[in-house]
Amino acid sequence: MNNITIGQFIPGNSWLHKLDPRIKLLSLVILLVGTFLIPISVDAIPLITMGLIFVGIMILTASSGIPMRKVLNGLRPIVFLLTFTFFIQLFYVKTGSLLTAPFEMYISLTSIVGIILWLIFYNWSKKYVKTRILYFFFTAFMIFFIQASLPYIGITSYTLSIYDEGLIRAGFIFIRITNVIIMTSLLTFTTMTTDLNYGIESLLKPLKVIKVPVDVIAMMLSLTLRYIPTLLGETEKIMKAQASRGVDFKESKLKEKIVQIISLLIPVFVISFKRAEDLGNAMEVRGYVIGAKRTRIDEYTIGFIDIFSLIASCVILGLIIYSKVIS
Repeated sequence: MNNITIGQFIPGNSWLHKLDPRIKLLSLVILLVGTFLIPISVDAIPLITMGLIFVGIMILTASSGIPMRKVLNGLRPIVFLLTFTFFIQLFYVKTGSLLTAPFEMYISLTSIVGIILWLIFYNWSKKYVKTRILYFFFTAFMIFFIQASLPYIGITSYTLSIYDEGLIRAGFIFIRITNVIIMTSLLTFTTMTTDLNYGIESLLKPLKVIKVPVDVIAMMLSLTLRYIPTLLGETEKIMKAQASRGVDFKESKLKEKIVQIISLLIPVFVISFKRAEDLGNAMEVRGYVIGAKRTRIDEYTIGFIDIFSLIASCVILGLIIYSKVIS
């Protein structure tokens, strides 16, 4: 549960913590747009641009005072997605120069049995391994190795080969997804929920002209981000309480896991509805009215660092668009 970083705020005194929430949100949107505008290509300009953005994000993370390990923990829930995407691009893009000689992969009775036995061993042994991510990648390698080395009692076969463009595309997409996750994590790590609410409401304020309930949308988004870690914490408490009563979420059979998940979801839903009701009552008691004008304790002013950060984001986006035009 601690791997879910979205919605968590880490107190600090860095320049990124002090940045105006409106500027942070606007800069994030600009950088996300720029990241997705970079074309997936083997040309030098897109590769250098994406690499420079990644280095810049690493420098930004270091200057924010947020532990790098905490930021990288946000990638753990999508390790499977990243791995699957990487291998799909690596082995199924057949353009460019051939980097390795084609090697034969066999789908046979012996390879199927070998993969099943290895997965059983992996499921049993992973609880004793500290670096589970590396162990996961090693397991993915072993699945391919077993298919290549056990051709006996064959059913069918296929050929795998690695091309330079496939390798570049795989790395490109990997870095792009990593950049997006780290940038969004930095936003929630360095910005309180109330500040996010103010920033979203301020940036969406022009939509009030066409009768869009901006304040309601901003409140819903900020409360959603606020209660993600809270509900995850409650879920972890319930799991520990059930584990103390003998429930094993890791080693149970599939049918037992389904029953355990249902028994976990029911109290989580009950707690979430109870918290929502308590929050609504608390807001009503404190005089919250939808659409009413609200006052704030802190008045935000845009300073030199805010302006510089916004200009830097716009310059980066402009350079990306320019490189996209000339390439």
